[in-house]
Amino acid sequence: MALGEKGIEFELVLELPWARRLEFLALNPAATVPVMTQDDGPILTGSYAIREYLEETVPNASLLGDGADERAEIRRLIDWFDVKFNEEVTSLLIAEKVMKRFLKLGVPEADNIRCAASNIKQHLKYIEYLSERRNWLGGENISHADITAAAHLSCIDYLGDVPWADFEGAKDWYARIKSRPSFRPLLKDLIAGLPPVSHYKNLDF
Repeated sequence: MALGEKGIEFELVLELPWARRLEFLALNPAATVPVMTQDDGPILTGSYAIREYLEETVPNASLLGDGADERAEIRRLIDWFDVKFNEEVTSLLIAEKVMKRFLKLGVPEADNIRCAASNIKQHLKYIEYLSERRNWLGGENISHADITAAAHLSCIDYLGDVPWADFEGAKDWYARIKSRPSFRPLLKDLIAGLPPVSHYKNLDF
């Protein structure tokens, strides 16, 4: 989405990090995604490094805001979703509903799923709180804060585990995200053998 917002052409390539392909390990010995390769430029690993590199090399359409205060707030929210939301919601649901299925690690733990279902409500309330006071989560313009939050919510929404009906403010914010030209192609990205819920691709839910 960040690449699209900055008008950069790119090609997405599927990588299964648990397969630990030697060619992939040569790009990133940590065997984690995302990894960004370029025809003429460094190999970048991890969302943080990629995000900061884009801001420094493609300064048009800044996604980190203007001024130190706004950039600090956007980075705080990035950390909120990449750390707190991930630990309390994303990693729990993806591990139980996706990874266990594909890696044949047994049946999902109901307690973890219930915990994530409870936790996500507090995060959706926080998204509503922010969106009621700002045009976008981090300020007046769309930023990496919105992109990071949307990345996590898109994964959970794919599984049908976001209670949108109870959080209209968060739903309205996410509908605006879904309508962005940079986000629409991501809605076409599917997990083989695991189709999304019916509303996932619907811009109006």
